[in-house]
Amino acid sequence: MWNDKIKNLTVSVFFWSFLVSSTVPASGQLTKINVAYGGAGGDPLPALVAKEAGIFEKNGLDVRLIFFTGGTTTVLALISGDVQIGQVAGPGVVNSAMGGSDLVMVAGGITSLNYWLMGRSDVKAPEQLRGGSVAISRFGSATDFIARFALPKLGLTPGRDVTIVQIGDSTARLGAILTGRVHGAVLGSLPGAIAQKKGMHVLADVAKMGLAIQHTGVATTRRFIKGNRDLVRKYVKSQVEAVHRIWTDKEATMRAFMKYAGSGVEREILEKIREGLLGEAMLSKKQYPSLEGLKTILTSQAETDPRARAAKPEEFVDLSFIKELDQSGYIDSLYKN
Repeated sequence: MWNDKIKNLTVSVFFWSFLVSSTVPASGQLTKINVAYGGAGGDPLPALVAKEAGIFEKNGLDVRLIFFTGGTTTVLALISGDVQIGQVAGPGVVNSAMGGSDLVMVAGGITSLNYWLMGRSDVKAPEQLRGGSVAISRFGSATDFIARFALPKLGLTPGRDVTIVQIGDSTARLGAILTGRVHGAVLGSLPGAIAQKKGMHVLADVAKMGLAIQHTGVATTRRFIKGNRDLVRKYVKSQVEAVHRIWTDKEATMRAFMKYAGSGVEREILEKIREGLLGEAMLSKKQYPSLEGLKTILTSQAETDPRARAAKPEEFVDLSFIKELDQSGYIDSLYKN
């Protein structure tokens, strides 16, 4: 009985320490930090909401969001220290870490794929991609992984039946399919919705294909964590609170979304993207990185990279920050109000 009381007291102390730190920065001053984000649609949404809703500031952080056009450049910026935290897809973290970096994921972000394989206006069925090309961002990227996963499900072999071509970021891929330079493209929810409105066709909704994969999450380096544990703790807490805001406050989410999406994007499209995120398999409330999703990445890469065969999903994550928030009861408390 005494042990139970001690345990309950410990949990209570953790909970109240998180609660107090969420309202008053200890020093009274904000800590400046550069944070990389990229992509379109729902991928960067937690960071955008945390910025626009004042969640970062409430947690003592002065966050400068810096847009990067691809996961590779984000990884390089993290390793160089130009940015301290970034939103990176699982394949980017795995490839970098297996290559010798100390990159690690500290929060799950989006743990499934809100992506479509799209065909241009004259490509209405997957079979019509045969002999054609599909646009991705870069080889080894999340979009490359998606293409190589989806095409065989449609009866097409990448490299033999369909040529996979590197085009660049989502804007470049959207432009390539709209102008007919490629027969298809891997597009996220926002550019995919725009493409559909312009007459392009959804050939595969990857989120419905039953794939467990760690998509865009929060990453930093073990080196940065070692010297800045409290800062990383505050960022992960902000991430969890931003996810809560996305789940529970539609208007706050829309304000952030519309500001960064630009005036040319219809609110209706953004609302549908938000709705598509509201599931534990997509945007988990507790924000654990997906070990099963990282295992999927490693299994795929093991076909061509021997290092992936011996690697374990746990090597690419630091769960300590999420575990603190979860075990203290803080995350559960957010959803009781």
